[in-house]
Amino acid sequence: MHYQKGDIVAGTVTGITDYGLFVQLDEDASGLVHISEVSPYYVRNLESFAQVGEVIRVKIIEVLKNNKYCLSIKDIDYRILFMRKSKIKETKLGFSTLALSLNQWIKKASFQENKNEKKH
Repeated sequence: MHYQKGDIVAGTVTGITDYGLFVQLDEDASGLVHISEVSPYYVRNLESFAQVGEVIRVKIIEVLKNNKYCLSIKDIDYRILFMRKSKIKETKLGFSTLALSLNQWIKKASFQENKNEKKH
């Protein structure tokens, strides 16, 4: 996809350096949010603005060659407030596997408790 100057798009933070945030916009396009384009104030730690893997909004401020872009989060609401998808896949078993182990855990905890009481 080709973006134009002024577009605000979502992208994933793929790297953080001393000088900026690397953001992947889609399969082919990526860019850099230079530290000077993060905030109008002094930026001490870029990780206080974004984390690797976080999806954020960025503004295209310059179009470079080869699907590379100069990006900014300075004057936009860059946080996306939905949660990332969990890597944990839900199964049809639900909590039944926990229920199967519960009695064993209780017995083990009771054994440990009795063992500790005998020491004292």
